[in-house]
Amino acid sequence: MRFARFTIADQIAYGVVGTVDGGDLDDPASLTVTAIDGHPFAPFELSQAVFALADVRLLPPVLPSKIIGIGKNYADHAREMGGEPPTTPVMFLKPSTSIVGPGETVTLPAQSQQVEFEGELAVVIGRVAKDVPAHRVADVVLGYTCANDVTARDLQRSDGQWSRAKGFDSFCPIGPWITTGVDAADLAIETRVNGELRQSGRTSQMVHSVSDLVCFVSSAMTLLPGDVILTGTPAGVGPLAAGDQVEIFAELVGTLTHKVARP
Repeated sequence: MRFARFTIADQIAYGVVGTVDGGDLDDPASLTVTAIDGHPFAPFELSQAVFALADVRLLPPVLPSKIIGIGKNYADHAREMGGEPPTTPVMFLKPSTSIVGPGETVTLPAQSQQVEFEGELAVVIGRVAKDVPAHRVADVVLGYTCANDVTARDLQRSDGQWSRAKGFDSFCPIGPWITTGVDAADLAIETRVNGELRQSGRTSQMVHSVSDLVCFVSSAMTLLPGDVILTGTPAGVGPLAAGDQVEIFAELVGTLTHKVARP
Protein backbone atom coordinates (compact mmCIF):
# COMPACT_ATOMS: atom_id res chain seq x y z
CA MET A 1 0.00 0.00 0.00
CA ARG A 2 1.10 3.56 -0.72
CA PHE A 3 0.07 6.32 1.69
CA ALA A 4 0.30 9.89 0.40
CA ARG A 5 -0.29 13.12 2.26
CA PHE A 6 -1.81 15.72 -0.04
CA THR A 7 -3.73 18.94 -0.33
CA ILE A 8 -6.61 19.88 -2.60
CA ALA A 9 -8.94 22.88 -2.34
CA ASP A 10 -7.12 24.02 0.82
CA GLN A 11 -7.83 20.71 2.55
CA ILE A 12 -5.05 18.43 3.80
CA ALA A 13 -5.59 14.69 4.00
CA TYR A 14 -3.94 11.31 3.87
CA GLY A 15 -4.89 8.97 1.08
CA VAL A 16 -4.13 5.63 -0.51
CA VAL A 17 -2.50 5.78 -3.93
CA GLY A 18 -4.04 3.44 -6.49
CA THR A 19 -4.81 3.30 -10.19
CA VAL A 20 -7.70 3.73 -12.56
CA ASP A 21 -9.23 0.35 -13.43
CA GLY A 22 -6.25 -1.64 -12.19
CA GLY A 23 -3.70 0.30 -14.24
CA ASP A 24 0.05 0.37 -13.86
CA LEU A 25 1.31 1.80 -10.53
CA ASP A 26 4.41 2.97 -12.38
CA ASP A 27 2.35 5.07 -14.83
CA PRO A 28 1.77 8.51 -13.26
CA ALA A 29 -1.10 9.22 -15.63
CA SER A 30 -3.14 6.34 -14.22
CA LEU A 31 -2.62 7.10 -10.53
CA THR A 32 -5.38 8.13 -8.16
CA VAL A 33 -5.49 8.94 -4.47
CA THR A 34 -8.43 7.92 -2.28
CA ALA A 35 -8.73 10.02 0.85
CA ILE A 36 -8.92 8.15 4.14
CA ASP A 37 -10.84 8.99 7.28
CA GLY A 38 -8.00 9.18 9.78
CA HIS A 39 -4.31 8.58 9.19
CA PRO A 40 -2.06 5.57 8.48
CA PHE A 41 -0.73 5.37 12.05
CA ALA A 42 -4.06 4.07 13.36
CA PRO A 43 -7.05 2.16 12.00
CA PHE A 44 -8.75 4.07 9.19
CA GLU A 45 -11.45 3.74 6.56
CA LEU A 46 -11.41 4.68 2.89
CA SER A 47 -13.65 7.59 2.03
CA GLN A 48 -15.62 8.10 -1.17
CA ALA A 49 -13.35 10.96 -2.24
CA VAL A 50 -11.12 9.84 -5.13
CA PHE A 51 -8.87 12.23 -7.03
CA ALA A 52 -6.53 11.94 -9.97
CA LEU A 53 -3.04 12.21 -8.50
CA ALA A 54 -2.26 14.91 -11.06
CA ASP A 55 -5.03 17.08 -9.56
CA VAL A 56 -3.63 17.15 -6.02
CA ARG A 57 -0.42 18.54 -4.55
CA LEU A 58 1.65 15.99 -2.71
CA LEU A 59 3.01 17.09 0.66
CA PRO A 60 5.78 15.52 2.73
CA PRO A 61 4.28 12.14 3.65
CA VAL A 62 5.12 12.71 7.34
CA LEU A 63 5.93 15.59 9.67
CA PRO A 64 8.27 13.77 12.04
CA SER A 65 9.16 14.77 15.57
CA LYS A 66 12.74 13.92 14.60
CA ILE A 67 14.80 12.73 11.65
CA ILE A 68 17.63 10.40 12.58
CA GLY A 69 20.42 10.21 10.02
CA ILE A 70 22.98 7.43 9.77
CA GLY A 71 26.40 8.37 8.46
CA LYS A 72 28.83 6.25 6.44
CA ASN A 73 26.48 3.25 6.20
CA TYR A 74 27.76 2.21 2.77
CA ALA A 75 31.41 1.18 2.70
CA ASP A 76 32.03 2.74 -0.72
CA HIS A 77 30.69 6.08 0.48
CA ALA A 78 32.73 5.92 3.71
CA ARG A 79 35.86 5.40 1.61
CA GLU A 80 35.04 8.19 -0.86
CA MET A 81 34.83 10.46 2.20
CA GLY A 82 38.32 9.35 3.25
CA GLY A 83 37.47 6.84 5.97
CA GLU A 84 36.41 3.30 6.71
CA PRO A 85 32.89 2.13 7.58
CA PRO A 86 32.22 2.35 11.32
CA THR A 87 31.72 -0.75 13.45
CA THR A 88 28.67 0.83 15.10
CA PRO A 89 26.22 3.20 13.40
CA VAL A 90 27.10 6.89 13.35
CA MET A 91 23.91 8.72 14.29
CA PHE A 92 22.96 12.39 13.83
CA LEU A 93 19.76 14.44 13.87
CA LYS A 94 18.16 16.71 11.30
CA PRO A 95 15.46 19.16 12.43
CA SER A 96 11.85 18.76 11.35
CA THR A 97 12.14 22.19 9.70
CA SER A 98 14.50 20.66 7.12
CA ILE A 99 11.60 18.70 5.59
CA VAL A 100 10.21 19.60 2.16
CA GLY A 101 7.95 17.52 -0.04
CA PRO A 102 7.86 16.22 -3.62
CA GLY A 103 8.35 18.87 -6.25
CA GLU A 104 9.50 21.44 -3.71
CA THR A 105 12.81 23.29 -3.65
CA VAL A 106 16.08 22.88 -1.80
CA THR A 107 17.33 26.39 -1.09
CA LEU A 108 21.10 26.82 -1.27
CA PRO A 109 22.26 28.85 1.76
CA ALA A 110 24.61 31.79 1.36
CA GLN A 111 26.86 30.33 4.07
CA SER A 112 27.93 27.36 1.91
CA GLN A 113 29.72 27.00 -1.41
CA GLN A 114 29.50 23.19 -1.52
CA VAL A 115 26.01 21.76 -1.04
CA GLU A 116 25.77 18.09 -2.00
CA PHE A 117 23.07 15.45 -2.55
CA GLU A 118 22.85 12.15 -0.68
CA GLY A 119 20.05 9.92 -1.98
CA GLU A 120 18.72 7.51 0.65
CA LEU A 121 16.05 5.03 1.60
CA ALA A 122 14.09 6.35 4.59
CA VAL A 123 12.33 4.27 7.23
CA VAL A 124 9.03 5.61 8.59
CA ILE A 125 8.18 4.51 12.13
CA GLY A 126 4.57 3.49 12.68
CA ARG A 127 4.22 3.22 16.47
CA VAL A 128 5.88 4.26 19.71
CA ALA A 129 9.07 2.23 19.96
CA LYS A 130 11.84 1.93 22.55
CA ASP A 131 14.52 -0.77 22.92
CA VAL A 132 13.13 -2.69 19.96
CA PRO A 133 14.48 -6.26 19.65
CA ALA A 134 15.33 -7.53 16.17
CA HIS A 135 12.31 -9.83 16.00
CA ARG A 136 9.94 -6.87 16.60
CA VAL A 137 11.35 -4.42 14.04
CA ALA A 138 8.70 -5.25 11.44
CA ASP A 139 6.01 -4.41 14.02
CA VAL A 140 7.23 -0.82 14.48
CA VAL A 141 8.06 0.08 10.84
CA LEU A 142 5.11 1.49 8.91
CA GLY A 143 6.94 1.62 5.59
CA TYR A 144 9.56 3.33 3.45
CA THR A 145 10.00 6.48 1.44
CA CYS A 146 12.77 8.30 -0.44
CA ALA A 147 14.89 11.10 0.96
CA ASN A 148 17.78 13.38 0.14
CA ASP A 149 20.11 14.04 3.09
CA VAL A 150 21.30 17.36 1.65
CA THR A 151 24.61 18.41 3.20
CA ALA A 152 26.70 21.57 3.15
CA ARG A 153 29.98 19.69 2.84
CA ASP A 154 32.27 22.65 3.45
CA LEU A 155 30.46 23.50 6.68
CA GLN A 156 30.54 19.85 7.74
CA ARG A 157 34.33 20.01 7.49
CA SER A 158 34.79 23.42 9.07
CA ASP A 159 32.33 22.93 11.96
CA GLY A 160 33.74 19.58 13.02
CA GLN A 161 30.21 18.28 13.56
CA TRP A 162 27.16 17.92 11.35
CA SER A 163 24.21 19.80 12.83
CA ARG A 164 24.44 23.01 10.82
CA ALA A 165 25.69 21.34 7.64
CA LYS A 166 22.68 19.00 7.50
CA GLY A 167 20.13 21.12 9.30
CA PHE A 168 19.31 24.05 7.01
CA ASP A 169 15.68 24.61 6.10
CA SER A 170 14.78 22.47 3.04
CA PHE A 171 17.75 20.10 3.52
CA CYS A 172 15.56 16.98 3.79
CA PRO A 173 13.33 16.46 0.76
CA ILE A 174 11.19 13.39 1.42
CA GLY A 175 8.48 11.47 -0.46
CA PRO A 176 6.61 10.95 -2.63
CA TRP A 177 4.64 8.61 -0.34
CA ILE A 178 5.06 5.86 2.25
CA THR A 179 5.13 2.37 0.77
CA THR A 180 4.25 -0.50 3.09
CA GLY A 181 4.86 -4.23 2.80
CA VAL A 182 8.33 -3.85 1.28
CA ASP A 183 11.30 -6.08 2.07
CA ALA A 184 14.12 -3.54 2.32
CA ALA A 185 16.95 -6.10 2.34
CA ASP A 186 18.02 -5.62 -1.29
CA LEU A 187 16.51 -2.60 -3.04
CA ALA A 188 18.11 -0.43 -5.71
CA ILE A 189 18.83 3.17 -4.68
CA GLU A 190 19.61 5.71 -7.41
CA THR A 191 20.12 9.46 -7.66
CA ARG A 192 19.86 11.41 -10.89
CA VAL A 193 20.67 15.09 -11.32
CA ASN A 194 19.24 16.70 -14.46
CA GLY A 195 18.61 13.19 -15.77
CA GLU A 196 22.21 12.00 -15.29
CA LEU A 197 22.78 8.99 -13.04
CA ARG A 198 25.05 10.02 -10.16
CA GLN A 199 24.48 7.34 -7.53
CA SER A 200 23.60 3.67 -7.86
CA GLY A 201 23.63 1.23 -4.98
CA ARG A 202 21.62 -1.47 -3.25
CA THR A 203 20.43 -1.65 0.32
CA SER A 204 22.14 -5.05 0.61
CA GLN A 205 25.40 -3.05 0.57
CA MET A 206 24.53 -1.23 3.79
CA VAL A 207 26.98 -1.86 6.62
CA HIS A 208 24.12 -1.88 9.14
CA SER A 209 20.74 -3.20 8.00
CA VAL A 210 17.38 -1.54 8.57
CA SER A 211 16.75 -3.96 11.43
CA ASP A 212 20.13 -3.12 13.00
CA LEU A 213 19.40 0.61 12.71
CA VAL A 214 15.94 0.49 14.28
CA CYS A 215 17.32 -1.55 17.19
CA PHE A 216 20.29 0.78 17.62
CA VAL A 217 18.41 4.06 17.39
CA SER A 218 15.57 2.89 19.66
CA SER A 219 18.10 1.83 22.29
CA ALA A 220 19.04 5.50 22.61
CA MET A 221 15.74 7.34 22.14
CA THR A 222 12.02 6.70 21.95
CA LEU A 223 10.77 6.67 18.39
CA LEU A 224 7.32 8.15 17.74
CA PRO A 225 4.86 7.50 14.89
CA GLY A 226 6.05 9.40 11.83
CA ASP A 227 9.68 9.59 12.90
CA VAL A 228 12.13 8.98 10.08
CA ILE A 229 15.43 7.09 9.98
CA LEU A 230 17.67 7.90 7.00
CA THR A 231 19.64 4.74 6.25
CA GLY A 232 22.75 6.21 4.61
CA THR A 233 23.84 6.94 1.07
CA PRO A 234 25.85 5.01 -1.55
CA ALA A 235 28.99 6.39 -3.16
CA GLY A 236 28.75 9.12 -5.77
CA VAL A 237 27.65 12.13 -3.73
CA GLY A 238 28.25 15.41 -5.47
CA PRO A 239 27.43 19.11 -5.76
CA LEU A 240 24.09 20.77 -6.32
CA ALA A 241 23.63 24.01 -8.21
CA ALA A 242 20.76 26.40 -8.69
CA GLY A 243 18.47 25.15 -11.44
CA ASP A 244 19.19 21.46 -10.85
CA GLN A 245 16.41 18.88 -10.77
CA VAL A 246 17.08 15.87 -8.57
CA GLU A 247 15.43 12.45 -8.63
CA ILE A 248 15.87 9.92 -5.81
CA PHE A 249 14.63 6.44 -6.77
CA ALA A 250 14.08 3.56 -4.37
CA GLU A 251 13.03 0.26 -5.93
CA LEU A 252 9.44 -0.77 -5.07
CA VAL A 253 9.02 2.48 -3.14
CA GLY A 254 8.88 5.36 -5.61
CA THR A 255 10.73 8.36 -7.02
CA LEU A 256 11.17 11.66 -5.22
CA THR A 257 11.78 14.70 -7.44
CA HIS A 258 12.78 18.13 -6.19
CA LYS A 259 14.32 21.37 -7.47
CA VAL A 260 17.31 23.42 -6.34
CA ALA A 261 17.50 27.21 -6.19
CA ARG A 262 19.18 30.18 -4.60
CA PRO A 263 17.00 32.26 -2.26
